[in-house]
Parts: sequence; structure tokens; C-alpha cells
Amino acid sequence: MGQKLPKWLVAVAGAVYFFLHAPLLVLVAFSFNDSKFAVTWSGFTLEWYKRLLERDDILAALKVSVEVGLASTFIATLIGTMLALGLARHRFSGRAFLESLLYVPVVTPEIVVGISLLILFVFLKISLGITAIVIAHVAFNISFVTIVVRSRLEGMDRNLEEAAMILGADEFTAFWKVTVPQLWPGILSGALLAFTMSFDDFVITSLVSGPGSSTLPIVVYSMVRKNIEPSINAISTLILVVTALLIWASDRLSKDKPLSTH
Repeated sequence: MGQKLPKWLVAVAGAVYFFLHAPLLVLVAFSFNDSKFAVTWSGFTLEWYKRLLERDDILAALKVSVEVGLASTFIATLIGTMLALGLARHRFSGRAFLESLLYVPVVTPEIVVGISLLILFVFLKISLGITAIVIAHVAFNISFVTIVVRSRLEGMDRNLEEAAMILGADEFTAFWKVTVPQLWPGILSGALLAFTMSFDDFVITSLVSGPGSSTLPIVVYSMVRKNIEPSINAISTLILVVTALLIWASDRLSKDKPLSTH
């Protein structure tokens, strides 16, 4: 049995968590505020959420964010999964160096990644817009997917694949019928994390976006610069809730234990 945590440690941890999340709690609370001013509470209302449906710019930006997120997630998940399989199952020259490169996009500041991608697109004469955004999101999402899927692979038992091939299955059938079902929670977890990163990204997207390709975070930022209105709290709350749910689902899937032999 684990030892019970000291009360003072629980109190400190609770205070830190409250300090970190207090601004988010205020944001959520004032998204239901009946007042047009964010500093006074005048009653509960859902009016600001209803008004979001009347904003064509927000709906258009939401459509772009979903399209970019789905496209970049599919491509990044496919490439990231294959890369994870190659790194986990094969030994080759330069493997350690390639593994270290995976963490470069994770630890590099977004502004640096965005500027480097912008320079690359200009050099290759790739038009800024939705295509450029998808490519940029794939570039930084591959690392996240690979790391998540590979951690899943580390806990898998290869004896199941060998047993399937002994029983007559070829290598592809064993992979599709045995490996993929075990690996699926890790793949889906990586995909959810990739979609979350894509949907929430602002810095990189703002550098490579073009006319008519503004995502939801970019539109929200432009709204803040023009005028602080309660509908900003509402759309920010929705983004917060969706992001939290996706991260929670990704975390739960990544903790699912793969099958093993005994």
C-alpha cells in the first residue's frame, strides 16, 4: 500500500493547481455572464453561446480548423505509426540520431518552427494557405504521434505475432490481425493528441496562413484585438472543453494495457 501524502503537501499541490486554473475558471464563469462587461456579474445567460451560431466568421474558421485538423492528423498518424514501428522493430545505422531528432519539434519554440517553415514554403514557392497549414501541422505532429505509438509498442509482446505465423498466418496477416488491434489504442491516442495540437495551434498557423484560411484560434485572436466581447469567453470555453476532453481521451487510451502472453 502507498503511504498517505502529508496534509501540507496536499494543501500546497491544491494551491498550485488552483493558481494555475483560476484564470480558466473565471473565463468559463464569465462566458455565462449576462453583462456585456467582463468585470461585473449581472446574471446567468446562454445568450453569448447562441450568438456564436450567428457569427459567419467563427463558423467558417471552425470549418477550416476541423478540416486542417482531420487532414493533418490522418497524415501525421500514418507516417508517425510507420516511423514508430521502424524504430521499435529494426536496428539500423543512424537510428539513435533519428530518435533524438524526434524530440526537436517537441522542445523547439513554436515561433522558431513557424519561421523555419515559412522560409521553406517561400523557398519552395508553396502558396500560403490551407495546404501550407496542413503541411506545417503534419511536420510538428509526426513527433508526438511517433512518441505515443512507440511507447505503446514497448509494452507489446511479439510472441503473439510469432504464434500467429507459426499457426499459418503470413507476416502481413499477423501484423494486421494481431499487431494492429494491440497497437490501436496507441494509434488512436496519438491521433487525438495530434488533432488537439492542430486545432489549438496559433503561432505556427498565423505565420503560414493566407487569405481565407484563418483557423479558429486566429479568428479569436483578431476578435480580442478589436474588442473584448463576452462571445470571446464563450468560444474560448468551448475550445477549452473540447481540448480537455481530447487530452483526457488520449491519456485514457494510452494507459490501456496491450495483450500479452503468459
